Amino acid sequence: MKRKLIIGERVMYVDAITPVNCIFTAKIRGVIAPENLRAALDKIQHKHPLLRMQIDDQQAGGPYFVLNEKLKVIPVRVLERNGEQDWLHESKAEWDKLFDGENEPLARVVWLKSAEVSDLLFVLPHCICDGTTLVTLMQELLFLLDEPGMELKPYASFLSVKELLASSFSVSQAKILKARLFSLLGRAFFYFKPTQRKVAAGNNYVVHWRLDQQETVELVERSKAAGTTVHAALCIAVMKAFEQVRGIKAHGKVICPVDIRQFIPEIKNDTMFAFAPIVELEIDKNAEIDFWTKARMLKADLNTKVGALKVSEMLWMSEYFHAIVSRMVRFLKATEGTHDVTLSNMGRLRIAENYQNFEVLAIHSPTVAFPWRNPSTLIASTYKNKMDFTLMSNDTFLTEQEARLIQAETMNLLFEDLKQLSVA
Repeated sequence: MKRKLIIGERVMYVDAITPVNCIFTAKIRGVIAPENLRAALDKIQHKHPLLRMQIDDQQAGGPYFVLNEKLKVIPVRVLERNGEQDWLHESKAEWDKLFDGENEPLARVVWLKSAEVSDLLFVLPHCICDGTTLVTLMQELLFLLDEPGMELKPYASFLSVKELLASSFSVSQAKILKARLFSLLGRAFFYFKPTQRKVAAGNNYVVHWRLDQQETVELVERSKAAGTTVHAALCIAVMKAFEQVRGIKAHGKVICPVDIRQFIPEIKNDTMFAFAPIVELEIDKNAEIDFWTKARMLKADLNTKVGALKVSEMLWMSEYFHAIVSRMVRFLKATEGTHDVTLSNMGRLRIAENYQNFEVLAIHSPTVAFPWRNPSTLIASTYKNKMDFTLMSNDTFLTEQEARLIQAETMNLLFEDLKQLSVA
């Protein structure tokens, strides 16, 4: 089998020498048998077609996903676990490692092992996974570790975008003309845009923190009481924090990825996929409007923009942009963009806590280091009623000191307004 990377995958692939890896980590207390881990990964690899493929960018018209019958098993790197921050150190180490070995699969695992506690790090290139994919793979891994006899049902990979579109989606001559026109406009747009990075690439970093159960429950309850969502409140707090820390450099905008599965039922929850439509959200600059009113306004704006997404058409039209994707990637590497941060809230993770042989103590939000000029990314997730955050960026765009100030100010804004709301 050979399949051309679709546009969303192609952008996240970047090129053959630039790794963009997602790392998703579970902290476990209990016994993990090495043979069970090996068997679990083999079953996961057998289920998901992308884990039996490699990327070939040497053939004309590529890059392609190519099935490799000689592919090796998913490798496991075992290290001694010495402390609570080891997973962060190994996550950062995995950012810079390509999946370019001979017959090497597009996944690997790092096992940080101690007498009672283990950290399991699932590492995948972003061009084959989104947040839902990471959760699915971790679910499957944990279930199989606990019940080695469980079987997973394999599925077939799609060969083109057309297979993902519902039968109700029709391609008219008008749509084809529109797609070609947008492609030409895109070509003209990127032709006049800078594609050379003006500053050298700096150091990538991650800032990690977590709310306790009481703080998380309070944030959820207060958001509901205010008629909004935690995601909307977080967006407002983050944008205000960027403004307070960065001043005139702040844009007052965030980009939020949307899970494509709610629009394309052909992409199942347990299917690996990487493309995510995005919406851009902006904070109202009116100083007389209070925090929670702004959060309600942003929630309404988000719902309107998500409801207006024509994802099937977007997915179909994107295939007309292959000729300019390389220039798109160079543009992302060169421009600071018009937003402060990409903010992804994975919500409550559907991962069981207790198993027969072990307990999952924590799930850490994913980490990823983008090669863009503006790589700032905030990922939130909730597990065991504890909201967990990872904030990633690069010190040539946003210094680590600024990131930590933004972290502190975001939390101060959230809980200061929570206190004000409770008093009112």
